[in-house]
Amino acid sequence: MAFYLKNKGFFLCLSLFILTSCKNEGKIVEEPVKKKVVYNMYQPSEMAGFMKAMYAYNLQLKSQIVAGETPNSLPLDLVKLHSAEMSKGKSRTQNWQSFVNVFIESQEAVVDTLSNSEIKERYNAAISNCLNCHKTECTGPIPKIKKLLIQ
Repeated sequence: MAFYLKNKGFFLCLSLFILTSCKNEGKIVEEPVKKKVVYNMYQPSEMAGFMKAMYAYNLQLKSQIVAGETPNSLPLDLVKLHSAEMSKGKSRTQNWQSFVNVFIESQEAVVDTLSNSEIKERYNAAISNCLNCHKTECTGPIPKIKKLLIQ
C-alpha cells in the first residue's frame, strides 16, 4: 500500500493517458482537402490562329524583300479568311467583307513574278490593307502590324 500511495500521481496520470488515447481509437481524423485549381487556358479561334500565321508569313516576306530577294510563293490559303471560325463575339461584317477581298488581291500581288518592279510598294500596300481593316474591326494588333511595313 505504501508503494501505491507514493506513486498515486503516477498511476493517475497513466490512467488518464490510457483513457484519453482509447477514446480516439476508431475515429477517423479527416484532413481538409485542398482544392485543385483549374486554369481556363485561352484557346485562340481559328481566325486568330490564321492571323498569327499571316503575320509570321509577312514577317518572312519583309526579310526577303529587304534582303533583295523576290518572293515567289504564297503558302497560305487566303480563301480561309472567308470560312475560318471567328473569335467569340466577332462576326463578318459588311465592312470586313469589303476589306478581305482587297487584302487577298494585294497579298497575291506581292508574289506575282510577272511584275518584279516595285515589290516593296506592293508589299506595303498589302500591309496597309491589313491596317485599314484592323482600324475598323479589331484594333488590338495595329502596333504589331505597323512593324511589318518596310520603311
